[in-house]
Amino acid sequence: MTCKAELNSDAALAAPAVDAPALKPWITFLFSLTCGLAVANVYSAQPLLESISLSLKVPAGMIGSVVTATQVGYASGLIFLVPLGDRVNRKTLVVTLLLLSMLALIVAGLSPNFVTLLCAMLFIGLMAVVVQLVVAWAAILAAPQRRGKVVGTVTSGIVLGILLARFISGSIADIAGWRAVYLTAAFLMLLIACIVAKGVPATLPQARQPTYFSLLTSAFRLFITEPPLRKGGIFALLIFTAFSMLWTTVVMPLSSLSLSHTQIGMFGLAGIAGALAAAKAGSWADRGWGDRATGLALALLTFSWLPIAHTETSLVWLVVGIIMLDFAVQTVHVISQSTLIAARPEAASRLVGVYMCFYSIGSAIGAIVATQLYARFGWQTVCLAGAAVSVCAFLIWLGLTTSRNEAVEAG
Repeated sequence: MTCKAELNSDAALAAPAVDAPALKPWITFLFSLTCGLAVANVYSAQPLLESISLSLKVPAGMIGSVVTATQVGYASGLIFLVPLGDRVNRKTLVVTLLLLSMLALIVAGLSPNFVTLLCAMLFIGLMAVVVQLVVAWAAILAAPQRRGKVVGTVTSGIVLGILLARFISGSIADIAGWRAVYLTAAFLMLLIACIVAKGVPATLPQARQPTYFSLLTSAFRLFITEPPLRKGGIFALLIFTAFSMLWTTVVMPLSSLSLSHTQIGMFGLAGIAGALAAAKAGSWADRGWGDRATGLALALLTFSWLPIAHTETSLVWLVVGIIMLDFAVQTVHVISQSTLIAARPEAASRLVGVYMCFYSIGSAIGAIVATQLYARFGWQTVCLAGAAVSVCAFLIWLGLTTSRNEAVEAG
């Protein structure tokens, strides 16, 4: 009975929307821009931590809680809000979340104390899952023969939003202070919400809609029944812990070198090279090279901490390390998602939603641990911890690969 129910739920989710209109190029661009702006709200705080700490009189060891609160909110949204996309009108839901995000950003920008800011950041992260809803919405509106291209274009907006957020937020903070970053983002959320509400057509509801509770329980069942999801989740937890350990705390040693917010944010641009290079990771997975590429990327992730450890003496080595780390993380990330979707395309949204929960948890852990380590022991300890997490990921990959090879030989 359970299997039958899950198959019915999967069929309902996989069913195309009724009378889905053609997706125009400008709407694809709007979706990409919306995703980039929404996901930027999750990462824009990282270059601002030093300023926020001084402004609100927060101890250095506690300031990483800003990033942690955002990631906790994002993880909660993946579990409890994203499934609503299969129950209610996507246009209504997306516009509502954009407007609520605007309100949370205003509260963040006007926060009188650290507690208020943390609460605002929690809701900013919660509303940022609008990104996942927009990707699904774009896939529904796109013609079947163009669906992959459309989803790829929208996803590129997410990557650019993540990488450019630090640079842009740092530049705004240099001009007008850290509060202006959130107030500017609030205005952009309002503007995008109005454009989406006015210009984007809505899809009609599906003929059969699974209940909200069945969507939630189905997602948890997938974690139990799908080995690729468990494997990908472990890798996501570890690689984004390492990723967050770098990007949350690198502002501290760079600030000690008297660099401005804009200069600190520019180091995020170095990650674009690595991320663009990792765009081929999906084709590697299609050719059957995904497992080997994952192992090489995890090894590269471990070695990336060697040049990163020289940040306080050489900014050139930091750039090299950033490129290595971002390439490694994005490669594993792309291959993991490609493998999940290929295994169960009818459950793609739920698989990616559960997978992204591990991403958020890892990002939150990395932020709070790294800032504590930096406050007590300094930058070198952060680098050692990041390398240790990366080694753990590589050893898990090595163990899984060895076990699989032995099973094949024994069979």
